[in-house]
Amino acid sequence: MTDLPPDLPRLRTLETWLAVSLDRVRARIAEVERREAAMRPVRQLPTGPTWVLSYLRQRGQPVEDSVHLGDCRMASHHAKPLTREQALQAITSGGIRACEICRPDSDLGVLE
Repeated sequence: MTDLPPDLPRLRTLETWLAVSLDRVRARIAEVERREAAMRPVRQLPTGPTWVLSYLRQRGQPVEDSVHLGDCRMASHHAKPLTREQALQAITSGGIRACEICRPDSDLGVLE
């Protein structure tokens, strides 16, 4: 036994009512999701240095190797942060090479 009406006009009316109800429920869900998203704290990613000087080990001693952008994965774990001026000086007159992958020299405006 079914609890639905047997004739087409009443079935169409029920269909329309259900569609309208579903639209209202979806609108309410979207409203609640927006409100909850606005209340959720936004996690700030830590900001690191813009440029770093990467070091290599030679005979147990650290040796300056190359300048990288701060987020370059090619920089060694042994690195120190640099200011813009320090990075520029290291590449232009410090005899330290710029990473060929992240190209900090381009970011600094140094033309080769």
